[in-house]
Amino acid sequence: MHYEKYTIDAKTAELLNKAKAEGRKIVAVGTTSVRTLESAADREGHIEAGSRKTNIFITPGYKFKFVDSLFTNFHTPESTLLMLVSAFSSKEKILNAYNHAIKEKYHFFSYGDAMFIR
Repeated sequence: MHYEKYTIDAKTAELLNKAKAEGRKIVAVGTTSVRTLESAADREGHIEAGSRKTNIFITPGYKFKFVDSLFTNFHTPESTLLMLVSAFSSKEKILNAYNHAIKEKYHFFSYGDAMFIR
């Protein structure tokens, strides 16, 4: 999995931690956001402010520390990001959604396609 650089400022970390402490659901928009938040979360599930890089590879069976759901586009079926998306559900369910998308001629990896997984 490739490295991505990220920065989370102190105010954003504070707001995210407050939302989580209040029991609100954390919805990541995009796989980069998932990788960022999961990498920035400490063992207790609190986001730490700072600038870092991550090469976290999230696959089915991963236990999420911070993120509850994901809004993202349809990634190409051969991509490593399909594994990340499958970690929110199951590979079988995601592939069923992909088969439906192919049957209905959805566009992959482009503007206009999206899915919400919780």
